[in-house]
Amino acid sequence: MSRESSTEHETWSRTLVFLLLGFICYALPWSVFAALEPPAGGGTALRIQGSNTIGAELAPALVKGLLAAEGYSAIEVSAGDSENEQRIRARSATGKALLIEIAAHGSSTGFTALAAGQADLAASSRPIKDSEAQTLATLGDLRSPAAEQIIALDGLAIIVHPDNPLTALSSEQLASLFAGETRNWAEVGGTAGPITVYARDDQSGTYDTFKELVLAAHGKSLSSSALRFESSEQLSDAVSRDPQSIGFIGLPYVRRAKPLAVSAGDAAALPAEAVLIATEDYPLSRRLFLYAVPTGKSPWTEALLRFAHSSAGQAIVERTGFIAQTLRTVPMQVDAGMPADYQALVRNAQRLSVNIRFQPGSAELDNKAQRDLTRLVEHLQTLGKGGDEVVLVGFGDAKADPARAELLSRLRAMAVRRELARAEVYVQQVLGMGAELPVAANDASAGRLRNRRVEVWLQ
Repeated sequence: MSRESSTEHETWSRTLVFLLLGFICYALPWSVFAALEPPAGGGTALRIQGSNTIGAELAPALVKGLLAAEGYSAIEVSAGDSENEQRIRARSATGKALLIEIAAHGSSTGFTALAAGQADLAASSRPIKDSEAQTLATLGDLRSPAAEQIIALDGLAIIVHPDNPLTALSSEQLASLFAGETRNWAEVGGTAGPITVYARDDQSGTYDTFKELVLAAHGKSLSSSALRFESSEQLSDAVSRDPQSIGFIGLPYVRRAKPLAVSAGDAAALPAEAVLIATEDYPLSRRLFLYAVPTGKSPWTEALLRFAHSSAGQAIVERTGFIAQTLRTVPMQVDAGMPADYQALVRNAQRLSVNIRFQPGSAELDNKAQRDLTRLVEHLQTLGKGGDEVVLVGFGDAKADPARAELLSRLRAMAVRRELARAEVYVQQVLGMGAELPVAANDASAGRLRNRRVEVWLQ
């Protein structure tokens, strides 16, 4: 066997094992897992540090859900020693006291705490940075499927005062506006008046995501006059009180502010709606992560990660205002600008709320895609459908030769078909749409990566 063939065989084998293990976690009832007891000798059972977006409500809700599922009682949440910190206390069925601590000071603080051994899980509202992965390399590969866990989806909402007449802005307009170059609302079609910029602080993963998707994509930096906040709620409330303001925030924290639709490149402006975030078509969609040391996780760490991916955990994701990864049907309408084959799908099939994406610069599925295939296998079994009723539709970024773009998009769909065949789901129909129907701008690497996707349809 050649070296290349051996490597490919190992990759497919790892993927198959991951799919089977993932299916077991999804399919088995929660009660089959062993009961969790507080640590011997007392102490904190679980420490979560990092993202305020996750730590303010979602992480505490998941912890409480896990405790309830494990038969714990007297579950109480109280403030920690500092702002944006919480303690969760409970008692086991045998009467033992339990303590779990959550500190939500920004995504970067989670990785710092993980490196220092001060956290079991790093909550992050953006992917781990290269520098962070290198710092933590002695603990293992933090980008591996065992370490990087996508627990929910979110969309960065661009928010303004409820009385602002604007309904949409482009990514380019947002970059100029948040950089302080556009200073009056009249310059972007609004009512004349100075613009006040609100932003999360430098520790925030929400800010890191906005910086990457909007500011850096257009070669801009945040205005030095921007008003900065550690708290998502405080930022949103400040925008809703200031008629001249604009800010960005995670979807659950829109509160009383007004969200705007956003466009990127040649793609149409899209609102920050749940179904568009679920497919990651919305330009400012993002993933929410929990990062753990790949090996030697504590039972409580393993249990929370498993619970977060379960149907009960994903229901909590939805109740807290984020977007669950549960598969559902996406409402679609025929548009004259769609390719003919795609129009036929819209008329005769149903699109599922998932886009399969790939590792940067690779034909290998990313960590979310691997879990999404597990979800798809389970979904098909629930519906009593087989692979012959599945259509995989590949897309890509623009190439100088449209035929090459179409070929590459079809090859992506075929790669997903091969993965599903490992789980004995045999898909017959694959389509390649080339660079049609982009969801992001093709003039930046992040946009090209988002356009390289595979949609899943059921006939």
